[in-house]
Amino acid sequence: MTTGTTAVPSARPGAEPPEPGPAPGRDRYFDLLRAIALFRVVLYHLVGWAWLPLVFPSMGVMFALAGNLMARSLGGVGSRWGGVACRWLSPGRVVLSRQGSAMAPSSALPDSALAPLLPPPHLLPTRPKRPAVQVVRGRMRRLLPPLWVLGAVGVTGMVLQGWGPDAEGHPGWWWTHLLFWIVPVSDPPYAADGLAGVPGLLDGSWPEDLAGPLWYIRAYLWYVLLSPLLLRALRKAPVVTLVAPLALSAVLAVEALPLPVRIDSALTDFTTFGACWLLGMAHQEGILRRLPRYIVPSVAPVIMAVGLWWAVHEGFRTGFDLDSIPVAQALWSFGAVLLLLHLSPSWSVWPPKLRAWDSTITLLNSRAVTVYLWSNVCILMAATLWDQLWDIGFLEERFSWLLDSWVPVLVLAWALIAGCVVLFGWAEDLAARRRPRLWPNGAPRAKRRSHQP
Repeated sequence: MTTGTTAVPSARPGAEPPEPGPAPGRDRYFDLLRAIALFRVVLYHLVGWAWLPLVFPSMGVMFALAGNLMARSLGGVGSRWGGVACRWLSPGRVVLSRQGSAMAPSSALPDSALAPLLPPPHLLPTRPKRPAVQVVRGRMRRLLPPLWVLGAVGVTGMVLQGWGPDAEGHPGWWWTHLLFWIVPVSDPPYAADGLAGVPGLLDGSWPEDLAGPLWYIRAYLWYVLLSPLLLRALRKAPVVTLVAPLALSAVLAVEALPLPVRIDSALTDFTTFGACWLLGMAHQEGILRRLPRYIVPSVAPVIMAVGLWWAVHEGFRTGFDLDSIPVAQALWSFGAVLLLLHLSPSWSVWPPKLRAWDSTITLLNSRAVTVYLWSNVCILMAATLWDQLWDIGFLEERFSWLLDSWVPVLVLAWALIAGCVVLFGWAEDLAARRRPRLWPNGAPRAKRRSHQP
């Protein structure tokens, strides 16, 4: 088998795409998906409508996009796109090889022959392949500092309100479990009840809301740690690897494997969204691109239908949402993400109708972890503040319809989230080794570009 090659410029050597914020040249479609996912998460946590995860499976999308970036970082040498293998040649140059060409190994394929198979420029390798340990360490460095900031504020607040070593009945365990706030391989502990809260601002349930999003960080960490093995398995047996998390999720659902609570919780989350993480990796590797175009539109709706059937069978109609039915969540999210990746356009710049949203989407992508971690507390605070307006007789008599509405609470929650972005978002810049910025919406950078001759 012979190989035709051509060399094309790559991104600036040594430039690593930030995670999870936007990177120059990244597909804007992915940025849009992440922004929509974050907005849907906040809306769902406020109103709790069970149909929202059906309309847009935010968590599956977020894990798929993260898996895509992880595969890109691990790819380097040997990164694949359809029938093209991408190999680092030298700083600033990437070799693209089409396997199976009848041309001599030393000859280069003409651009016209290779162009239809080339990945978009923003999906080319951005650096030579690094050791997997170095990639994993870099991803952990980007993920953990925002959690540490949350823990510094939250744990300090809980301790000041009386939470301590006797909270779990085992003082030694309490101190040991605090380490999960540093490296969350399991759920970090928090005060389940009994705290006074902050009168007029937060009730005593605020630690539960603070800890609510931490499962995502824990699951994300495990995906990162296992990604080198997952990527290797995906390249050798893509179908089996993609289906394995779904099968394991079904096994856990029938309780065939009795496990301790901590392990069962972590494994359930891992299997629920593991297939979505792998889909993101498969998209980056070009595996989905090699499928006939009719396969995904034919198969994905069937998978989603099976997930919906499972949800109805498990009580979806009686008030449970997909989050309470892991197998249904896994199947529905897998099918929906598969469709979104299949239909994804390659946007190096925004389409005209979306240009007005550029700064908002850029900000949400630059502060994705901060927004997600602090959103629950901000929602609780917004609801508490809004409820106090009922004590004003004039408002209760004339504007009860407004006080009953969730829309002002959502607006207030986003205002508080914006405050958290300013107060705590700098941790994401430090984690990515960037200069800290209070409001990274891309506006100053765009302004400088507009003045260039």
